[in-house]
Amino acid sequence: MSTAMESIAESPGNITKITRAIISVSDKNGLIEFAQQLAQSGVEIFSTGGTRRHLQDAGISVRDVSDYTGFPEMMDGRVKTLHPKIFAGILNRRDNPTDQQSMQDHDIVGFDLVVVNLYPFRETISKPDVTLAEATEQIDIGGPSLVRAAAKNHKFVTIVTSAAQYDDVVTELGKHGGTSLELRKRLMAEAFQHTADYDITIANYFSASDHLQDNAAALPSQVLVSLEQLDELRYGENSHQRGAVYQYAGGQDFASSIIHAKQLNGKQLSYNNLLDLDSALSMVLMFDQPACSVIKHNNPCGAAVGDNVCSAVQKAFAGDPVSAFGSVVAINKTVDAETAAWMSDAELFVEAVVAPEFEPAALEILTTRPKWKKNVRLMALADIERPANRLELRPIYGGMLIQDSDSQLVQQNQWKIVTDSQPSEQLLNELQFGWNMVRFVKSNAITLSKDLSLVGVGAGQMSRVDSVNISIEKAGDRAAGSVLSSDAFFPFPDSIELAAKAGVAAIIQPGGSVKDDEVIAACNNHGIPMVFAGTRHFKH
Repeated sequence: MSTAMESIAESPGNITKITRAIISVSDKNGLIEFAQQLAQSGVEIFSTGGTRRHLQDAGISVRDVSDYTGFPEMMDGRVKTLHPKIFAGILNRRDNPTDQQSMQDHDIVGFDLVVVNLYPFRETISKPDVTLAEATEQIDIGGPSLVRAAAKNHKFVTIVTSAAQYDDVVTELGKHGGTSLELRKRLMAEAFQHTADYDITIANYFSASDHLQDNAAALPSQVLVSLEQLDELRYGENSHQRGAVYQYAGGQDFASSIIHAKQLNGKQLSYNNLLDLDSALSMVLMFDQPACSVIKHNNPCGAAVGDNVCSAVQKAFAGDPVSAFGSVVAINKTVDAETAAWMSDAELFVEAVVAPEFEPAALEILTTRPKWKKNVRLMALADIERPANRLELRPIYGGMLIQDSDSQLVQQNQWKIVTDSQPSEQLLNELQFGWNMVRFVKSNAITLSKDLSLVGVGAGQMSRVDSVNISIEKAGDRAAGSVLSSDAFFPFPDSIELAAKAGVAAIIQPGGSVKDDEVIAACNNHGIPMVFAGTRHFKH
């Protein structure tokens, strides 16, 4: 008997015939057309509840699962398909005589195709003010069980979990009357990804601190991440490395991410472009007034705020024009024609620009002027807004480091002026700008700023005094009257001596060194006001 049944189920080329299907879906897009093609191919369809009514209303012949099992749907549909006659029909091995004898003994029919997608849990929790009860009700039980059963038995059963897979099944069904093992294996892998992502979404939602209030101050004991590929990149950081960009599955909470920007012009974004654009965007989102940042190798070589977009852009590029060659740019307001004309006339070489939008006249200028045209990537991100505090994940070999993001706004009321000399209101505003900037520079980080614009940056040095020297060298004559920001404390007063010689007008740093008294004394000796911010901004 098993040999006969196997010959029915399997034809040459590892094709499994589809004679019977069970369909139970939440997302019904494209379902009618798919089911009609199944019916035209002679496939008997079983279904439940709303799916069954949806198909019957379209004139498709459907057998009610409850009529088949002899057990009614109950508990408002919570129990529908959880029945041995359903799961045995999916899980039976067509080449196993014992399985087939059990099928006969209990009058069970086999299912060759299972079409299931799950309750919209992610869509439900993304709604504002959703209640815990509403979220709980959208946890699917029978659906994931059906998917896993069919995926496990993919040698004989085809599992479909997305409308995007309908055409592949219909194509093979039309050619062969069934599906190939190659397709079933691919659909099996996608099915387990589907249920894994679903479970991760549920687990992360219920492990969030607002649901576990006794543990509100703690990082989660386990972090589950589900990512889906948005696009393959030409390569990674270097041409010998593979690269792709992924988004958190669903992506609803990350509308302000650079990966969701609309590309209006230019070549495909690279791995490095995306890294730099993300940093550039983070910088300008710290400000409500017009702001521009210029990023090179994931460090700012210019940043500024201005009375309007054009002035902010001009000031930002004046920070370090040489280093700005081949940079990426972020602007937090609409790019107008005046700004576009200045950028193109200045003969800048820019890799990419991101802004909330570009005026039509600005877009015309930036896509037609020499050196810009089709070369510069223009990215529009309409939903631009300052991101909330979030977890940051960073891989290390064999694991992951996780921390809160360093995204809190500057709180001047928490600062402590530790020198005899007091900074003026104008200097305090400049210090706030510098303190917002230095967090985006790789440690050891030193910035010099003046007129709400970066004029000198020292980044990524093993010695803080080296970073001070570099920032002063970059600033040149502009160092006089600037304010100096340091992401961490000064271990020695030598940096203060260099700053004083360059004409620095004020300093901000976290404080906390065993030599703080010597550093303060050096500032007092030169009449330089210094603020302890009380917060460190390392960026490794």
